[in-house]
Amino acid sequence: MGAILFKKVDYTLLKLIEDIDVGEIGLPEIQRPFVWPNTKVRDLFDSMFRGFPIGYLLLWANGLPNSHRQIGGNEKQRVPHLLIVDGQQRLTSLYAVIKGIPVLRENFKKEKIVIAFRPNDCHFDVCDVTIQRNPEFIPDISEVWNMGIGHIKYIRGFIKKLRETREVSEEEEDQISENIDQLYDLHNYPFTAMELSASVGEESVAEVFVRINSKGTPLNQADFILTLMSVFWDEGRKEMEKFCYDTRKPAEGSTPSPFNYHIQPDPDELLRTSVAYGFRRARLQFVYNILRGKDLKTEQFSIEERDRQFHVLQAAQEKMLDLVNWHDFLKAIRSAGYINQFMIASKISLLYVYAFFLIGKYDYLVDHKSLREVIARWFFTAALTRRYTGSQETIMEEDLHRLDNVSSAEGFINTLEQIMKDTLTEDYWKIALPNDLVTSNSRSPAMLAFYASQVLLDAKALFSNLPVSELLNPAITSVKSGVERHHLFPKGYLQTLNLTNIKDTNQVANITYVEWGDNTNISDMNPEEYYPRYKEKYSREVLNKMHYWHALPDDWQSKPYVQFMDERRKLMAQLIKDGFETIAGG
Repeated sequence: MGAILFKKVDYTLLKLIEDIDVGEIGLPEIQRPFVWPNTKVRDLFDSMFRGFPIGYLLLWANGLPNSHRQIGGNEKQRVPHLLIVDGQQRLTSLYAVIKGIPVLRENFKKEKIVIAFRPNDCHFDVCDVTIQRNPEFIPDISEVWNMGIGHIKYIRGFIKKLRETREVSEEEEDQISENIDQLYDLHNYPFTAMELSASVGEESVAEVFVRINSKGTPLNQADFILTLMSVFWDEGRKEMEKFCYDTRKPAEGSTPSPFNYHIQPDPDELLRTSVAYGFRRARLQFVYNILRGKDLKTEQFSIEERDRQFHVLQAAQEKMLDLVNWHDFLKAIRSAGYINQFMIASKISLLYVYAFFLIGKYDYLVDHKSLREVIARWFFTAALTRRYTGSQETIMEEDLHRLDNVSSAEGFINTLEQIMKDTLTEDYWKIALPNDLVTSNSRSPAMLAFYASQVLLDAKALFSNLPVSELLNPAITSVKSGVERHHLFPKGYLQTLNLTNIKDTNQVANITYVEWGDNTNISDMNPEEYYPRYKEKYSREVLNKMHYWHALPDDWQSKPYVQFMDERRKLMAQLIKDGFETIAGG
């Protein structure tokens, strides 16, 4: 048998809450957002009240001596001796309800969990307006522990109010008193915790978590770093969480805000930008170790090293959350033709490119215009080729290392341009990209790049004077969309050719944008029937532009379906190339 990695420690609920209050146990303000529904919290209290077991806790010793954290702020905070690995949602539920404090939900809004209790029959419920008005209920059980008058006086006050509405017998009074007393005694509820040794690394901790809690959400390196931020730089984590929340709602009045139409990141995603910019690293495991204070040469941990590395992270995050930087970067994304969130297939790609924006601006002092141009081209390339999909950390680290010997703005730009040149070869444009368009996924990177290229080339919708950029503009909304995705060879018509498989009929090479009225009129008509009706309305010059913008082969309406799609994919690839080359600097 291998060495034992843990020891068993017994707690009462009261002891756990006291240790959280004094900072002995670290309950991050959110290691993960609180995702339990209130009904599950209700059931947790009901199980405890009835004496059922509710599982163990898994704690992890932090391995550092007792000290105070003071990273980026003036208020000293005690460093928790233990961190919670498993049991976060349960302990957050219990702590929040008993202390009467709000939790932070997945949408970054604070919400108080209010659990009610009916002493007459020991029924727990989630409080609502009806329950608040019902004298049979304790509307918020946190009152039992936090009224400051003692639970005996609380029981007397509850019964007195109940008697004002109805008669209460002595037998019922005794039963009510006993049940509220039992509720109060929940602070003596026993818990068993498995405390992992400080010598256990984060990979082993994650493996333990998975082995003993297969139903839980697996931990990842970002979780560990965010937990460290909660312990040693809590205000920094809160700033990042607020930033993420503010990206989701429009600003009020003239108040500056990170709200945008491209991305609403979560903290673990945004963290990758500050890590890549601050440490020139993408592997979060490396960053996690140095943030714990590990000297990678001596393998020793120290508070001084930990504080030094946190200051690096603090400086990087300050620039990452700067609203001028954020919106200047998003302008570069828009100048690449990607003008809405629908067109962003990978949030990680966008956030990695943001790291290059910050590196170019601050480390190489690239001028504003040149930086916007090269970042627009870099994002277009990364998005089109799925550069940061799959082994994203490995590829990102390779890209960052290419800058190791670069010392000038010109060198920074040339490095990115060389990578793009090596990636977007003639074989890519003529062979690989047409093959990437063999898909029915309307949000495939290649198809999204096609839409972006239509934006860049000022294309208009088919049979319309309405620009594609306007129909894709997220700031323009209406009850009925002005434009719809249209099957050039309608699905109803293809059925007459015995083509019914969605993978065939919904090929992206069969899709384009038309005004919704035209889409309705065309319905299931044979393209040889409907196209001539529209064709006669336009001059040859306009038709040529229309064919170019929508990658339509000559006499496309008369071609066999399979041949049409093959030819159109090649023209779509050419349009994407043309769009990319219109980005300034191309």
